[in-house]
Amino acid sequence: MKVTFHKHFVKNFDKRIKTNSNLLERFNSKYELFLKDKNDPLLHCHRLTGTMKEKQSFSITGDIRVIFQESEDTIEFLDIGTHNQVYK
Repeated sequence: MKVTFHKHFVKNFDKRIKTNSNLLERFNSKYELFLKDKNDPLLHCHRLTGTMKEKQSFSITGDIRVIFQESEDTIEFLDIGTHNQVYK
């Protein structure tokens, strides 16, 4: 499975995560886990509902989420941020 990063994700990652060494370390850890098994219970991965029903989410911390969309052979990371930032 190939993972790609939408420009919106990259912008928000640089602004919200990359500048905080603790969050960056947690992201890297969860990203490695995601690559091994996206259904690992530690990720709290789930499908979204409503207007975001085509997307899924997993947790970096209790409040930081990654929003992604999966196709046949690609997973695209769409957004990252707090619950309030990504579910607007």
